[in-house]
Amino acid sequence: MTFATDQKDDEEGLSPTSQAMLAMRQQVFDLWETAVRGHIDEAQAVSGPILVNTLPAFYDNIAEALTPSYPREHGASNTTAMSSHGGERARMTTFRADQIILEYQLFRDAITVAAHRHGVHFSAEEWRVVEVSIDAAVRDAVREFSLIHERMRERLAATLSHDMRNPLSLILAAAQLITHSPDIEVARRMALKIGAGAQRLQLMLAQLVDVLTLERAARLPLVMAEFDIRDVVAAAAQQFNVGGDLPVVVDTVSVRGYWCRSSLYRALENLLTNAIKYGDGGSVRIKVGGAQGRLMLSVHNTGNPIAEDRREQIFQYLRRADGNSVTEGWGIGLPYVRSVAEAHGGSVAVDSSAASGTTFIIDIPVDCRRFADAPVPAG
Repeated sequence: MTFATDQKDDEEGLSPTSQAMLAMRQQVFDLWETAVRGHIDEAQAVSGPILVNTLPAFYDNIAEALTPSYPREHGASNTTAMSSHGGERARMTTFRADQIILEYQLFRDAITVAAHRHGVHFSAEEWRVVEVSIDAAVRDAVREFSLIHERMRERLAATLSHDMRNPLSLILAAAQLITHSPDIEVARRMALKIGAGAQRLQLMLAQLVDVLTLERAARLPLVMAEFDIRDVVAAAAQQFNVGGDLPVVVDTVSVRGYWCRSSLYRALENLLTNAIKYGDGGSVRIKVGGAQGRLMLSVHNTGNPIAEDRREQIFQYLRRADGNSVTEGWGIGLPYVRSVAEAHGGSVAVDSSAASGTTFIIDIPVDCRRFADAPVPAG
């Protein structure tokens, strides 16, 4: 089974080098995780599923791209999965941008070592595909990582300018009174007010630093339970497969985990609605897979691809393009899907091309209990 972002089922049609890459996948990730934990201190406290992030899909994308006839130029083409990798690093870890670059360098090194152990020999052109894939992934991941931190800084600046006005006004007024009042008792009272205002500012700064350091994107409230994702997939598919029509095809394996059933169901429902609405009338396929402690739940449709410059925009809530009108878009469904994925400690990505169709992938840890705000019900 492959985990590539275009929902390819198997290794049929892939070159021997591509198949060899898939065969050594587990050893590559074992080597990579050991190296990352050994070189990046911030990785020590990160669980395996959070650390591995969207990399299994990226790895299989590279394997596909090693087949010259396959419609994928490199491992990061046609997909937002590597932007999602950078987004998760910003939201879920304390990694720095240079450490993201380092982890990709270690990823390349792990491929080199595993290939040597497995006797896999890359041609110059095949290795160029690997290098180009990693370079493109680094750019995508670091760009998204930087954008998220920039938004954090913007929120911090807005909060500072708004919340600190009151204590600053109090301190300035008290200082002016001390300057103009000859009464020592008035000066003493004003000095106490200045001290109180300064303490308030100090507390606010400490809280804001905590927020800036530990902030994660606002998450939906989750109610966790243990269940098999197949049950949710079957229920969602049945909702659309009525009246004798079978527009939704299910390709699933059993994956049990701790998630919020209702929010995942709604997210899947939104993806299916969009796939049917924007597809070409062909069947829509739901696929379920698991790797490295992660669940990959994807929905695929055929039809016109999503333009490259819109692949990130479609996950944003509709906003006004000018003072009078609202931009056309995919509504609130996809932003909700992103919120659900991020609330579960993961991400959502899209892979879209004319050759392969469009696939949306929810990529989240199998055990998401640590991300819930509510107690865990009985399984």
